[in-house]
Amino acid sequence: MRVAISGITGLIGSALSDRLSKTGYDVIGVGRADFALGINHLQNKLDGVDVVVNLAGAPILKRWTQKRKEAILRSRTETTSQLVEAMNGMDKPPHVFVSSSAVGIYDVFEVHDEYSTEYADDFLSRVCERWEAEAMKVDKEKVRLAIIRLGLVLAREGGALKQMLLPFKLGVGGKIGDGLQPMPFIHIEDLIRGIEWIIQNEDQKGVFNMVAPQMISNAEFTSALSAVLNRPAFFIVPEFFLRLVYGGAAGVITEGQKVVPHRLPDSGFQYRFPDIRLALADLLKK
Repeated sequence: MRVAISGITGLIGSALSDRLSKTGYDVIGVGRADFALGINHLQNKLDGVDVVVNLAGAPILKRWTQKRKEAILRSRTETTSQLVEAMNGMDKPPHVFVSSSAVGIYDVFEVHDEYSTEYADDFLSRVCERWEAEAMKVDKEKVRLAIIRLGLVLAREGGALKQMLLPFKLGVGGKIGDGLQPMPFIHIEDLIRGIEWIIQNEDQKGVFNMVAPQMISNAEFTSALSAVLNRPAFFIVPEFFLRLVYGGAAGVITEGQKVVPHRLPDSGFQYRFPDIRLALADLLKK
């Protein structure tokens, strides 16, 4: 089976490529140069491809200037739109399209499974809605569509966890504000296995919350990380400081959504790291 991955050089894309390559898939990357060369080029690139996994997107956690916000939106909607246009114009398009989104689409009040339509009214939620709307334009008579809404992806190689480790190892880690904000998370291995599960099972389509089944707060995450590292975590990171550094993007850290996965577990998928301490122990003690 041949799989094309956009965003293949990113944290998730590289891990997915490594996993699929080791399990016998033929993996190719779809990069910026491919998108710049237009639809005909993309169609030639996707000829003979069975699965497209769309992970492209500019990093979220940087100060949100107007220019940055435009890059965040365009890097998601335009690449998704081009992939969809290319596939819809092919006589034999890929059979499966897995397109990423984020749990930031949901509001901060309710508990959300995949059937929730209680969305937030902020920049990140609007990005997710437009991102998903582009993916939904794929010809679903020919292509099986799965939209994966990502929580906080925990990995030793990079991402948020790597950034958190130094202050905790120095003994100056701590919760953010009151620590009550939810932190929907997933171990990168469970995420990659979940994507592979969707690819392999023909009945898997629609929206998937790619988070662990355990709901935790920032304070609970802080406690678990402190315990696994055997380091104190008495400090508090003030929310106002994060807003000074990140501007509007600070809300990604200081707020959070209560999110649960139903569709993957209900289909028989088994998490290896459903608990935050199991996840952190695996990532940090190897």
